Amino acid sequence: MKQKRFILQESELPTSWYNIQADMPIKPMPPIHPATKQPLGVDDLAHIFPRECCVQELDTEHRFIPIPDEVIEKYRFYRSTPLVRAYGLEEALQTPAHIYFKNESVNPLGSHKINSALAQCYYAKQEGTTNVTTETGAGQWGAALAYAASVFGLEAAVYQVKISMQQKPYRSSIMRTFGAAVTGSPSMSTRAGKDIITRDPHHPGSLGTAISEAVELATTTPNCKYTLGSVLNHVGLHQTIIGLEAEKQMEMAGEYPDVVIACFGGGSNFGGIAFPFMRHNLKDGKQTEFIAAEPESCPKLTRGEFRYDFGDEAGYTPLLPMFTLGHSFKPANIHAGGLRYHGAGVIISQLIKDGLMHGVDIPQLESFDAGMLFARTEGIIPAPESSHAIAAAIREANKCKQTGEEKVILFNLSGHGLIDMSAYDQYLNGDLVNYRVTDADIEKNLQNIPQ
Repeated sequence: MKQKRFILQESELPTSWYNIQADMPIKPMPPIHPATKQPLGVDDLAHIFPRECCVQELDTEHRFIPIPDEVIEKYRFYRSTPLVRAYGLEEALQTPAHIYFKNESVNPLGSHKINSALAQCYYAKQEGTTNVTTETGAGQWGAALAYAASVFGLEAAVYQVKISMQQKPYRSSIMRTFGAAVTGSPSMSTRAGKDIITRDPHHPGSLGTAISEAVELATTTPNCKYTLGSVLNHVGLHQTIIGLEAEKQMEMAGEYPDVVIACFGGGSNFGGIAFPFMRHNLKDGKQTEFIAAEPESCPKLTRGEFRYDFGDEAGYTPLLPMFTLGHSFKPANIHAGGLRYHGAGVIISQLIKDGLMHGVDIPQLESFDAGMLFARTEGIIPAPESSHAIAAAIREANKCKQTGEEKVILFNLSGHGLIDMSAYDQYLNGDLVNYRVTDADIEKNLQNIPQ
C-alpha cells in the first residue's frame, strides 16, 4: 500500500524557527522613518510591536531562534501537520510529477496563521501587555489572533476588511466567540478610518486600511501592542515551523522538492514553507525553484515596483523596502481576501530582487477551477487563497506532463474553505469574474508613494 500521509511524532517537532536573514547573501534593507529617512532600531519599533518581535525582526545574525517552551506546548495541540501525497490530483492530471502538500488546514481555526499568533501573543504577555490589536482580510489571521489572545489572557480588537466581513460573516463570529471585538474597516472609530471614508464613502476596505486603524488603536491605547499576520520578518520566522517539519517529512517520503509553491499576499505562508528549503539553495547548492502565486488582480510581485512604501493606507507605519503597487492601491473585491494587499514582505522582496524566487499571477476563475479539482480529488475544500497555490502547482504538473519529467512538487495548503462556501456558490452559479488591474491604475498609485 502506498503511504499517503507523513506525520511527525511530538518528540520530533522542531524546537527553533529558521531565520533566513542570516543566510541571505544580500541582507534586506532596513525599515526607515518616513520623516527623517533614518533606519529604525528595536527601540523605535517596540512602541508598536512586542519588543522580542522587534529583536527578531532585525536579527540578521542568528540562523536559528529558539521557540519558547510555552509556545511549543501550544504547538503540540495540533502539530505536526500532515505532509500528504496528492495521488488523486496526480491521477486526475495524468502527470508524472509527484505532488505533495503540507496540510495547514488542520490547525485550530483552519489555517497556518495560528503559528505566529501564538508566538506574538506569548511575547506580548511576557512584557506585561494587556491588549493586542490587529487587522485581518478574509479573517483567518483575525480568528487565529483572537484564539491566541484568549489562550494567553489578552484582550483583542480586530479590524476586518469591510468587504471580506460581508463576504465571510462567520469568521467575525469565530473572532467574537474567542472574545475579540471586531470592527469592519474602514470605520468611524479611528481618525484614519474617518479620513478614508471621507475621501471615499463607499470604500470596500483593504488590508492597508485595516492596518492603519489597528496601528492607530495600538499607539493611542495604554498597554496595547499591534500584532500582524504577514509582511514583516518576524511573522515569516514563526511560520518556518511549516517548512522545518516538511523537510523531515519529505525525508520520510524519500524525496526532495524540485519546486516549492505557496499562495502570496504578504508572504507569511510562502516564507513558512519555502525558507527552510531555500537555505539549502543558499548553503548547499540545491536547485529548488520557488514560486509565489498571487492574484492577477493584485500583482505586486510581477508588476509592482521595488521601492520604499508604507505598509498601510494612512501612512502610519514605517517605510518598508518592498515590491509594491502603492499604498493607496484599492484591490478588486476577489474572494481571496488574505491576498488583497498592495505590498510584498521585506524579505520576499529582496529575494525576488535577487532572482532567488519568482511570482506568478493567477486569475480568480483559474484559482476556483483548481480548488474544485482539488476538492473532488483530495476531499478537502481549500480556502480561495490556497487555491492560488493549487493552480500554480497544476500548471507545473501539466508542464511535467508535456516534458515527461518526474518533478517533485510541494505546495502549502494554507487553509480550508469551509467558511468560504458563499464564494464557491458564486463560482458554481457562474457569478464570479476575473479582474485585471490596468497599467495606468498601477502607475497612478505608485505616484502617491513618498520619495
